[in-house]
Amino acid sequence: MHSDASTNQIEIIAACIDNSSAVQYTMTLLNAPYQLQSIDEIVKQLKPTVPVFCIRPKVIEFTAKEFISKFPGKVLYAVKCNSEPSILKLLWNAGICDFDCASIKEIELVRTLFPSAKIHFMHPIKSEATIFQSYFNYGVRNFALDSVEELHKITRSTKDGDDLGSQCIEPKYYEDALVIAKDIICQADVKIDIIDVGGGFPANYPGCLVPPLDEFFLSIERCFRNLHFSKETVLWCEPGRALVCDACSVIVAVLACRKDSIYINDGAYGSLGDAGPFGKTRYPVRLIRQNESVKTEKSNLKAFQFYGPTCDSFDQMDGPFELPDDVKPGDYIEVGQTGAYSIAIRTRFNGFDEIMIAFINDGLLTADSNGDI
Repeated sequence: MHSDASTNQIEIIAACIDNSSAVQYTMTLLNAPYQLQSIDEIVKQLKPTVPVFCIRPKVIEFTAKEFISKFPGKVLYAVKCNSEPSILKLLWNAGICDFDCASIKEIELVRTLFPSAKIHFMHPIKSEATIFQSYFNYGVRNFALDSVEELHKITRSTKDGDDLGSQCIEPKYYEDALVIAKDIICQADVKIDIIDVGGGFPANYPGCLVPPLDEFFLSIERCFRNLHFSKETVLWCEPGRALVCDACSVIVAVLACRKDSIYINDGAYGSLGDAGPFGKTRYPVRLIRQNESVKTEKSNLKAFQFYGPTCDSFDQMDGPFELPDDVKPGDYIEVGQTGAYSIAIRTRFNGFDEIMIAFINDGLLTADSNGDI
């Protein structure tokens, strides 16, 4: 696609939902990964009326290579975190060749994009039909399980561990899990080829300061070495959030302002589900104004809560989100660190399923960054 990102050269790549795809929204692609723009340029040129999901290719490349070079073992990407094909392709090009999938749809997506990828079916409870399909139709050879019953299902279907969850903020938890795993292995008196520490590597959201990733890697490596596992035993990890969180932002339009509440065109049923009632994540935010400068002095910042576009009381994000106190309809807001569990859990509720996707060259918008990658 040849484009200068002008409004008459936008390429529509999906006008309706494709039932064979993991993408569950109506999506418009604004540019290609090699035609990077800035968020301010997008707002100025397009004045978008639907949310714009922005991807920083350089950040994904940097973060993927950091994991690959520093984690003392194999790195699997947790597809559930963000299954957008553009994200998957960027990770693949950066060297991520193993994918943690939890459904046939995810397996189908990855196998279609990357025929030579190594896919790991990591949901511990599966039907025999899905085991059979993944094994014989998609070449999956690695399966997670948590019981003898599941082992029997896998054995019958093919004929041929604990996860720390998401946003784990203490390196010591990984050490504790490894100690438990070692104890179970000794009691069972079996040979183990792989120790998978799972995911859980955290993001540094506002109000949730966490140790740098290096501390997690060093803690895992030290504990693994001190527990004297077999020389043949290798380490795996399954990062999702930590790989893609910082790389993405969402541009939202301000629809209305009421005291300390801002009404925007995306929300808890859309790309900002983690900020809703069940997640309450605080995202970093930045006000964008088309033809005026924005005052960002601490003295004129105010704490706001957000309301999404749906007619539903759950479409509320408490924040607090600090923005200039003169926010008004017609302004735009960049919501940072939205690469994880955003468009992956976006719904079509109330008819708000449209979104644009753009590749950008902006610096990071995070809780503690100065814009550098």
